Amino acid sequence: MTMTVNRSADCRRPSTPAPRHLFRLRSGVWLCVVMAGGFLLARPADFLSPAMADDDAGNWRAGVAVAVITPAKSMMLAGFGSRTKPSEGTATELHAKALALKDSRGTRLVIVTTDLIRIPRPLRDRVEARVKELFQLPSASLLMNASHTHCGPELRMTKTALEELSEERQKLTIEYCRRLENALVKLVGDVLADCTPAQLSYSHARAGFAMNRRLKNPDPDGEPYLNHPNPDGPVDHDVPVLQVTWKDPARRAILFGYACHNTTLYVNQYASDYAGFAQAFLERDHEGTTALFLNGCGGDQNGFPRGTIELSRRHGRTLATAVEAAMQNRQIAVRGPLSVALEHVQVEYQAPPTRAQLEDYLAGKPTPFKSYELTRTHATRLLRLINRGERLRTTYRYPVQAVRFGQQLVLVALAGETVVDYSLRLKRELRGRAAVWVSGYNNDVFGYVPSRRLLGEGGYEPRRSMNYITGVVQPGPFAPSIEERIIGKVHQLLKSLSTEPRHGR
Repeated sequence: MTMTVNRSADCRRPSTPAPRHLFRLRSGVWLCVVMAGGFLLARPADFLSPAMADDDAGNWRAGVAVAVITPAKSMMLAGFGSRTKPSEGTATELHAKALALKDSRGTRLVIVTTDLIRIPRPLRDRVEARVKELFQLPSASLLMNASHTHCGPELRMTKTALEELSEERQKLTIEYCRRLENALVKLVGDVLADCTPAQLSYSHARAGFAMNRRLKNPDPDGEPYLNHPNPDGPVDHDVPVLQVTWKDPARRAILFGYACHNTTLYVNQYASDYAGFAQAFLERDHEGTTALFLNGCGGDQNGFPRGTIELSRRHGRTLATAVEAAMQNRQIAVRGPLSVALEHVQVEYQAPPTRAQLEDYLAGKPTPFKSYELTRTHATRLLRLINRGERLRTTYRYPVQAVRFGQQLVLVALAGETVVDYSLRLKRELRGRAAVWVSGYNNDVFGYVPSRRLLGEGGYEPRRSMNYITGVVQPGPFAPSIEERIIGKVHQLLKSLSTEPRHGR
């Protein structure tokens, strides 16, 4: 495979069909701007006309880079278990994008956004190790996010995920993951090399197409909660927007977020879904802009209505319009210093099933399990692990990442398919001088991360979903303590950042 680089190309227009190598990498050349004054006010025609700002706000260096990561070959798509055949063409290209930030002390942060269903832990670990060796980038300075499109290639990187596939599928996914890893490492190197003086500003708006997807089942004998639109359920319609500008007013990067499953589409084609359309609209309508989507805590949120590419495009337009609204709001100048932290917390599972319970279940004998909680396929998978001498998990090593941008902005990056309760709670508890941005689907997307409330209610996210995840074999639902463990770690990290800023050089 040949990787091609074009630093002068305009990479911000909607993609044309990719050439038939696996990836192509594109990045821009960035200039500097000096800002003074507290706030920035947008002109409707071009988002933002920078006013003067104080010296702190102009001491950033930043860069942005883009790579097309659409597979060259037809592969099975990830996300919907009902699919029976490989992908049939490309509806929209898949991208990986990187935004690099560096403050006046040399602390760095690289945010990598991807049109992928997840970030497997092995992928994160390998990219992290290589960029640390090649570019001396600390672990806490790398944030990797998945848009969670269900129209991207399957990513299987563990023994349990691979062993259930045919030899041909194993070969395709191993090859793709290897090339993806190389492309992401190169992307990080390119974006770090392109950092030049810049300024940052923050604002936010709202978009309303996300809806809670958990509806109480009126059938007392069925699964307690159905995957169905619930207009009365909790949601987070916030659209946070971080803008990066350089001296050239026509060049900018926009990092924006939203808490909603990126699953409007049911097509059997490569596609980036509504998140990709939102980025494409922003890049098309505002020449010189690179837009990056950072997924939120949308584990129990779906975009409604859904099912067609036109609806996906419509939701993308809605989200892009919300971003534009945020850019026309009063802007908060984001100053340094930049502080970063990443630590792990052990979260517990409920007691795993025993060998006897699994054998009885598969034999049709009475057991504690209901059919909608444990499938025969997953019971067989768990029993296979036990029979070959492996112990079922009792805990999971969960990564929590926190970023503080001076006194203006706090970014919390949670792993897994985090449900909206986490975002809503953290915004309440962290409310203060700094704006709070909570993101899910970061660094290790191993499965759902339910709240205590959802674990008490039951349903797909806290229980049944474990049956369909093979990268990390889940023995059963998490213990109710998971929420307090994760929230506690967030508070601990942010307290440490506010008292002793951590450098990610």
